Amino acid sequence: MEYGFDKSIDRRGSCSVKWDAADRAFQGQDLLPMWIADMDFPAAPGILKALHQRVDQGVFGYGTLSQAYYEAVIRWMARRHHTTVERDWIVFTPGVVTALNFAVQAVTQPGDEVLVPCPVYGPFYHAVEDWDRRMVPCPLKEEDLYYTFDFDAMEQRITPATRALLLCSPHNPVGRVWSRAELEQLAAFCLEHNLTVIADEIHSDLVFRTHTNFLTVSPEMAKKTILCTAPSKTFNLAGLQCSNIIIPNEELRGRYRALVAKHHAFSSNSFAQAALLGAYNDSEDWLDALISYLEGNMDRFCSTIAAQFPKLKVRKPEGTYLAWVDCSGLGLAPEERKRFFVEQCRLALNDGAAFGAGGEHFVRINLACPRSTVEECLRRLKAGCGS
Repeated sequence: MEYGFDKSIDRRGSCSVKWDAADRAFQGQDLLPMWIADMDFPAAPGILKALHQRVDQGVFGYGTLSQAYYEAVIRWMARRHHTTVERDWIVFTPGVVTALNFAVQAVTQPGDEVLVPCPVYGPFYHAVEDWDRRMVPCPLKEEDLYYTFDFDAMEQRITPATRALLLCSPHNPVGRVWSRAELEQLAAFCLEHNLTVIADEIHSDLVFRTHTNFLTVSPEMAKKTILCTAPSKTFNLAGLQCSNIIIPNEELRGRYRALVAKHHAFSSNSFAQAALLGAYNDSEDWLDALISYLEGNMDRFCSTIAAQFPKLKVRKPEGTYLAWVDCSGLGLAPEERKRFFVEQCRLALNDGAAFGAGGEHFVRINLACPRSTVEECLRRLKAGCGS
């Protein structure tokens, strides 16, 4: 079935952060937004149908989540991730970033330390530091833009105050889909040091190799894990604020639920259930087609950078729709690099410094867009960078 991924949709004027805020955020004009991580594709037909039916009902008062909602999540985790999930383990939360903040508070106290392999998604840092916890950055090993955990460095950073580790899996922005062997080693490390793992798996459906759900790595570690999942990245539903946090341990789940209740963050909006049911029950073929299209975008972008841009380096990611581009060959200082991409290339890109240690010479480029947009991005890079 043809899903129209090549169709360009004008999102300007829709209060889109990605499109309507780009020129202002980057202080440029006529910028092509390849930054914030949402997709420029229309929602899957199954989702649109479910949402239209919900709108046609016409009343949008307070709602609750049905058993069908939780069953859809359970079936999805079993079917796509070979993970057994029980109904009681699932805690609805309006967004994974919100969940990360609750999770850090649930497993630590002010002054406690949290290990954060980096560079990593910026809100990880805020989820630690905004609540008076101490963020302990632990740079990933990098060789030819291939990243691995640095267990020796993590071992050196462990102190009696270290209580948790934040895991990004698949990893944003470096694009690794961690192997089972890597995650088994990480689980053993965390068990040895009595660390709770807060695992953000929001990109776990968008992979080009096998993803290993962290709950399946070790039964002992599963009891010390808060797993963050959502349909938002997978089906481009971020604006509907829907995530499902999976916590097998009853005591840990109770602490997390108490924080959600304290902040009155347990209610879903009127469209979250319809969207999730349309996604998980009726849109799997769309997702398979999307992954194939995204991989085509990645192949086109990465091969062109390798062939035509000697001052830039990129390695095809194993997952996500985000390219992590090494710009050190441009020889520009950080502020000069920012101005270069805005003024010379007319591109709105995420600067790598926002992802912490190890990101200083990089930009992150969002390729979840029609192929024509990828081509326009490459054209603008060519105009700015030359050969």
